[in-house]
Amino acid sequence: MQRTSVLVIGGSLVGLSASLFLAWRGIDLVLVDKHHGSSAHPRAMGFTETTLEHFRAVGIADRIPAEPANARLRRAKVTSLCGEWIEETDWTPGKPTQRSAEVSPCTGAAIAQDKLEPILREAALELGADMRLGVEMVSFRQDESGVVARLRPRDGQPEYEIVADYMIAADGAGSATRATLGIACSGVGYLRTLRSVLFRCPAADAWLDQGIRQFAIEQPDFRAFLTTYGDGRWVLMFEDDRERSAQELEDAVTRALGRDLPFEIITTGRWEMAGRIADSYASGRVFLAGDAAHQLPPTRGGFGANTGIDDAWNLAWKLERVLTGTSSPALLATYDEERRPIGWLRHQQTFSRPDYASWTGDRFIPEPLFDNDAMEFGQLVRSSAVISATDELPAAASPVQWAGQPGTRAPHVAIQRRGQAMSTLDLFGRGYVLLTADPAWRSVADALPIELVMVGEDVTFPDAESFPKHFGVGPAGASLVRPDGIVAWRASDVADVAALPDAFARVACATRRDSAQGVGR
Repeated sequence: MQRTSVLVIGGSLVGLSASLFLAWRGIDLVLVDKHHGSSAHPRAMGFTETTLEHFRAVGIADRIPAEPANARLRRAKVTSLCGEWIEETDWTPGKPTQRSAEVSPCTGAAIAQDKLEPILREAALELGADMRLGVEMVSFRQDESGVVARLRPRDGQPEYEIVADYMIAADGAGSATRATLGIACSGVGYLRTLRSVLFRCPAADAWLDQGIRQFAIEQPDFRAFLTTYGDGRWVLMFEDDRERSAQELEDAVTRALGRDLPFEIITTGRWEMAGRIADSYASGRVFLAGDAAHQLPPTRGGFGANTGIDDAWNLAWKLERVLTGTSSPALLATYDEERRPIGWLRHQQTFSRPDYASWTGDRFIPEPLFDNDAMEFGQLVRSSAVISATDELPAAASPVQWAGQPGTRAPHVAIQRRGQAMSTLDLFGRGYVLLTADPAWRSVADALPIELVMVGEDVTFPDAESFPKHFGVGPAGASLVRPDGIVAWRASDVADVAALPDAFARVACATRRDSAQGVGR
């Protein structure tokens, strides 16, 4: 019987990202996917700054074409692409569409899913991931010691079993893993089934010069949604589940374009519009990620795929620490604690926006909307792995408002390290990091498995006030940041130096061995 530390089920965006993040951390893993490659219909398009920050941390951001700085995803209501453009519409009414360039070292990426997946696959393979495409999981069982999965190669080879310490189920909205575990879902539920047609029309790209990428087609007897993958491919989405003949598809594309442009139909799609959040993201040694945990419709905020990639980033470092014995298994309980509320936040924000509010009817009560900076950079996570993320705090706010609040992503500040320009975010990713400008923290930090970064000595901030201002501490205070870049704890001044060991042991769910082994500087 074969063995691995982590078995990943599903080889799409989230499964590939989980494999990449785990392999980068040196964790042995096997990924299985019943498909042999990416879907002919690329589906997701557009990846956020946070997603690119994760890819930057593992060293592959330069492989992914970035959007221009200050780019924003714009939408217009039109009679057709080449016809009358009636008005531009906002994603979040009354809020700026673009996100602030000052809060991240990254821009988003306008790349189609079927072009991003090979990049992730190749990078994970380079780092030692074992990927088995054309292999499906038939069944699995688990006990206190691990997960046993029965796998079936789809080329007729014999079935076999593999034992894993943990399993990540990234097997989509219809997750068989979730069903086997008996985990139900809540949310607005099923809304309707829609159809789409993918076609190639490079000539239509000339209408993208104004920066608008999404078009709501409104004609007296024809309504549809048109958007581009930015590479000559376009997708037209219908508002019904009617199967159309080849001629009907061609006629619909022509009407949406509004001019007799040459095009080639590539394939069609059929997908379910729904809002479902799993009632638990974990059961025993099995964790749900991506659409298996939260099914959300396409949005201009990228709440589907990007949320799933963020799931994988949150889970990977926790699995590493538990598998290496530096944290107790209690750390893994924080995955559900932290990520399920984020899934719910994005569910509520999606269906509270005008794009989807009309579909939900009386089954959903809209909530106040957060702006784009808050949703992308300012979501709050609460769990036992964070100190002082209290219930009174909002679910999201801008990074400027948070100013290094525990439970939020550490602030991005442009700094210098050994004469090299970098972001504060580049300091994080591997282990716990303590940032401070006061040497009084040195002796305590050096006795713990924490990397101590001295402000003014190891790194230089733009000015003397920059570190306290952005991280919300006094000049002699300190900020403890987790391996995933989330602030775990902070102290306003040196009076709290003695509290650091207990704070670290608590947020890291540290084992006695890890608490006693310092890493120094």
